[in-house]
Amino acid sequence: MMDAEQILAAHILVVDDQSANVQLLTRMLEEAGYRNVSATMNPLEVCALHRKNRYDLILLDLQMPAVDGFQVMEALKTNAADGYLPVIVLTAQPGHKLRALQAGAKDFISKPFDLVEVKTRIHNMIEVRLLYRQLEHFNVLLEQTVQERTAELRESEARYRSLTELASDWYWEQDESGSFTKVSGPVLDMLGVRVDTLMGDSSPTPNGGWDEAQREVLQAKITARQPFLDFTLSRANADGSRQQYRVSGEPMFNTACRFLGYRGVGVEVTGKH
Repeated sequence: MMDAEQILAAHILVVDDQSANVQLLTRMLEEAGYRNVSATMNPLEVCALHRKNRYDLILLDLQMPAVDGFQVMEALKTNAADGYLPVIVLTAQPGHKLRALQAGAKDFISKPFDLVEVKTRIHNMIEVRLLYRQLEHFNVLLEQTVQERTAELRESEARYRSLTELASDWYWEQDESGSFTKVSGPVLDMLGVRVDTLMGDSSPTPNGGWDEAQREVLQAKITARQPFLDFTLSRANADGSRQQYRVSGEPMFNTACRFLGYRGVGVEVTGKH
């Protein structure tokens, strides 16, 4: 529910070519406590006035010479910045009510006026209008918050990757199909993907000398989307020496638990104690 003071502070425009109707409605609204009530008997002024004042409610007569209420509503549709047409139509023609609602009016008031009905419909309409604006404002703030949080997450991820790469000999990422999207160091060769330009290795040893049993176990863990920590991989070089590595990795998921791929790091531990 909106605060009563907010409702009474709403900006209202009365549009009717009959002076008696204008005086009746404006006096009734002012006596009810509404503080920002204005009026015009010229329908050609409505769009310009609404652009300037952004009314919370327009009470619009349908039967007017030169330009009727339906034409005014069509013009307001191209004028409204928020896409919401805050119009209650005033009509003595029952057949016009459905057409007015289809044209975009939010409610209608029948002539001759029942003042209790008029006050009730106006109060309800303004409350809905202010809630609609409040929702718009909330959505803008929510979008800003999402953008800020996304930027923070990206910055955090960038820091994480930078620190990870500094703390390890190599880093790798795979997408959901298993394709490598980022690599550094000999990770592709470890997993059975031979890329000499990355390796800089001209060794004739089959498969680069990696222990196939260890490599198969590692690949099985990745296929099963299991995390692994300090998994040992060994490599025999052509000169008979051996190298040993430890590799860690984890599957990546989005907020909907959809698998996105893998990422991991590794370090050579040959000769380290």
